[in-house]
Amino acid sequence: MTAHFLAFDLGAESGRAMLGTLDRGVLGVREIHRFANEPVRQNGSLQWDIHHLWQEMRRALEYNGGSRLQSVGVDGWGVDYALIGERGDLLENPYHYRDRRTSGVMEAVFERVSRERIYAATGIQFLPINTIYQLYAACRATPSLIDAARALVTIPDLVNYWLTGELTSEYTVATTTQFIDARTRTWATRMLDEIGLPTRLLQPLVQPGTMIGTLQASVSAAGAGTPVVAPACHDTASAVASVSASGNVAFLSSGTWSLLGTELREPVITSRALALNFTNEGGVCGTTRLLKNIGGLWLLQSCRRHWKSQGLDLAYEALVAGAADERLAFRSLIDPDYPPFLNPANMPATIAEYCRTTAQPEPQEPTEFTRAILESLAFKYRAVLESLEELTGRRVDEIRIVGGGSRNRLLKQWTADATGRVVTAGPVEATALGNIGLQMMATGAVGSLSEARAIIDRSFPVERFEPVAADRWDAEYRRFQHYVEFTCA
Repeated sequence: MTAHFLAFDLGAESGRAMLGTLDRGVLGVREIHRFANEPVRQNGSLQWDIHHLWQEMRRALEYNGGSRLQSVGVDGWGVDYALIGERGDLLENPYHYRDRRTSGVMEAVFERVSRERIYAATGIQFLPINTIYQLYAACRATPSLIDAARALVTIPDLVNYWLTGELTSEYTVATTTQFIDARTRTWATRMLDEIGLPTRLLQPLVQPGTMIGTLQASVSAAGAGTPVVAPACHDTASAVASVSASGNVAFLSSGTWSLLGTELREPVITSRALALNFTNEGGVCGTTRLLKNIGGLWLLQSCRRHWKSQGLDLAYEALVAGAADERLAFRSLIDPDYPPFLNPANMPATIAEYCRTTAQPEPQEPTEFTRAILESLAFKYRAVLESLEELTGRRVDEIRIVGGGSRNRLLKQWTADATGRVVTAGPVEATALGNIGLQMMATGAVGSLSEARAIIDRSFPVERFEPVAADRWDAEYRRFQHYVEFTCA
């Protein structure tokens, strides 16, 4: 029997509605609607235009290719949250994780509960964008608004609430808040109380693959009654759910952020993991994703946005093709996680300043910036991979790149060259496919995660890249490490 599943994938640049069709053991997927996700500035703050996203999602529900849907599922980015009021209304636009309100907040939180205790409970990487610091900032700046709230939910949970009328917190995206005890897989309420955060706002946790309700008629008359499944609601968790990435295989989810890690049965919460700032995010079927967040293609996206504002609208394909010029090799290297790269007003100028400070040539042309970014990402992947191997005690023989970055042939080959490991790439639509895979499990279309992954594997072949210039990259790696040390100084 042919079965249809609708996956909403909400990303930092755009949202998409992807229709998955399972027919005789083969899965196909096609995009039926894409819409921009552009933040807005309100009273000097950076926020998400969540009502725009919601209206675009409703349009997609009305136009689903005329197919009768088995289910609907939503995944999206983590850490950002929404506040729901007493009458079930949204109290304000959700803040964007790149808003500056969390500046200095981590240190204030550590005065209440130490970094070591927070990590011992949550196992989550310390980033100023984490929900724990965003909510603490809000409690200080707008306490009356917090008092008026009756629920706090992540962005995918908010959409699920609007779809079904049910308030829940899906586990994988909940772990990005730094509110979850990694061992008990429950809210770390005692720690949150000590910090001074309102735990009364937390909602019941549900595991990925839970059927949380049905589509309300007020949302879509045509689809009313369709089951709504919470897949792995965190987009990275959905991407990893689509492939096997354990043992001697590491995953690299490549997009606005790069997330490099492996799938484990238990979290790794040690003093060394804390020192290396690795994160233990919730995975599917009881797994943990031990990984590290890396700046990712955000650097190039931000450069393109600046160039476009100056009247220079450059396609990714043209930039990558120009960056292949070997005369540009290893001129300028940067640490993608240098804090000023998080949200600068002018990314090219910030990169040029970094190069000037580290006594390197400043990139001048867009292709030079592109080359510097892509080479630096490949080197950063090697550094994180070496730390991952140290923490797990396993050598990684293969890196599986999924997501939009798996289209970039230069980045794939350079990752193989920089790490000296085989790179397999694909599927590009891993996030939507992992979302659909969990929907297939929840509706009984498949019997297990391994069966869903096997269907995805045979439906979407991968590319393979062998290291071809590892010696040349080895020679430059120590130089890159020097710049990372400069960043950490």
